[in-house]
Amino acid sequence: MDHRLVAGVEEALGWGGPQHLGTGFARGSLRDRELPARVLTPTRLLDLVMRRNLGNPQIRCFQDGKELHPGAYLHQDVGGGTGRDGAGLVHMGRLGNLLREGTTMVLDRADVFDPTLEVACRSLQWWSGERVTVNIYLTTNAADGFGLHWDDHDVLVVQLSGEKDWEVRGPSRAAPLHRDAARNDTPGEETLWAGTARPGDVLHIPRGYWHRAGRDGRGSGHSLHMTFGFSTRTGASWLSWLADRSREQELFRRDLAPTPGSEQHRRLAEAAVALVGSSPPADFLAAREHAAAPSRHVPFLETFGHEGSVICVCAFRPRIRDLGETVEVLSSGKKLTFKAKALPALRLLLSGRPVPLDRAAEVVGAEVHPLAEILMRHAWCAPLTPGLASGCSGLVAEVTDVAAVAAVTAVAEVTDVAEVTAVTAVTAVTAVTEPAAPEPDAQAG
Repeated sequence: MDHRLVAGVEEALGWGGPQHLGTGFARGSLRDRELPARVLTPTRLLDLVMRRNLGNPQIRCFQDGKELHPGAYLHQDVGGGTGRDGAGLVHMGRLGNLLREGTTMVLDRADVFDPTLEVACRSLQWWSGERVTVNIYLTTNAADGFGLHWDDHDVLVVQLSGEKDWEVRGPSRAAPLHRDAARNDTPGEETLWAGTARPGDVLHIPRGYWHRAGRDGRGSGHSLHMTFGFSTRTGASWLSWLADRSREQELFRRDLAPTPGSEQHRRLAEAAVALVGSSPPADFLAAREHAAAPSRHVPFLETFGHEGSVICVCAFRPRIRDLGETVEVLSSGKKLTFKAKALPALRLLLSGRPVPLDRAAEVVGAEVHPLAEILMRHAWCAPLTPGLASGCSGLVAEVTDVAAVAAVTAVAEVTDVAEVTAVTAVTAVTAVTEPAAPEPDAQAG
C-alpha cells in the first residue's frame, strides 16, 4: 500500500524502510508542505470531537500539568433533554473556553473515529509489521504539556499545525518495559535535541527515550501534532507466546511435584527446551501478524447488491504465494487457495488501494465481481464507503492500471488456520470448500 504520509516520513528521516524503528532518535521535515493540513486541522479535529460520544480517558484535558476533571469539558447529565446533550458527549462550549484559556487536549485512538487516520495507521502497519495507533494532541496559548517522561513503545511524531517546544533525552535504562524487573524513574542526562517543531516536522522517539513538549511561556497560538505508537514485541513477548503454546501439552498443565529433582521436573525441563527449539522467534512474529483480525469495517451484505469499489482491510499485508497451478493467500487466521489465473486480480484486490470493480471488469471480465465478494465475505476486503474513500483521497492512489490483470476464477478451498510455524508453513485443522463463483452471465482498514 503506497501512502503519501508513509513515503513522506521515510524521506524526511532518510530511512529506507521500517528497520530503523527503535534504533535511535531521528528528526526531519516533510517535503510535501500540504500534507499536514490534508491529514488533520484543528477545526476538523474539533468537529470530529463534537460528533462522537467520547468519555474519559478517550479524551482528556490538561492545564498547568494537571488533568482536569471530565466535568470540565463533558456533559454530565444523563439523557439531558435532547440526544445532543447526553452524558458522554463533549460540551463544546466548555471545551472552547478551556482552549481559549490555554489547554492541552488529548484524543486517544483517533484512528477509530477518523477514516483518514484509520487508513494512515493501516498503511503504517503494512509498512512496519507492527500494530499502530495514533493519538492527537492540541495545545493552545501557553499551556504546558506532559512533564519529562518515556513511552514503552516507539513513536513517530508529526507536527500538523502551529509550533511546540520539545526536549528529547537519551534513555536511562536499556529497553525499558511497562512491566519490568526494575523501575525507570530517573531521566537520562544527555539531551539529544531541544528545539521547536513546526508544521511538517517529523520526530522518531524510540522506546525509553525521555521527552517533553509544550508551549509554556509562548503566549497566544496553538500546536497540533499526532503521535503514532508502534506496539512492542520483545523476547519476553515471545516467551509469553511459548507459555500459551505449552498449555497444549498435558505435561505443562499438570500440578508441579513438590520434590526437587523429580522425574516430572526433568521431563518438564526437557519439554521446555524442545518447545523453544521448535518454536523460534520467527514463528512468533509470523503467527502474531497472521492471526491479526481485519480492521473494523462496514460488512458486505448481498442484499444491498453489487459494490462499486472495494479496498483491502487486512490489518497486515496479505501473504500471496504463487505455487504454480494454485495461489495461496494467508491473512487473518485463514488460508485461501485460488487457481493460478486469479493471481493478477488478487494482487489488485489485496493491494490496499481502492479498486473500482467496473473499471477492472472492463479488462478482466465480470469474474472480478464474484472474486471481490468472496474476499469481502471473508472480511479481507470491504466496500469502499464514502468515508473510507475520503480517508484515501489524495493519500492512497486508486487502482487505475489494470490492463495486465488476467481473468479470475473461483476459490477452490478455504482453510481455517490453527497455527503458523512460518509465513510459508500453515497447519490446517479444518477444510471448508467454498462454493464456486457464478458464471459471468449468471455476482467487500
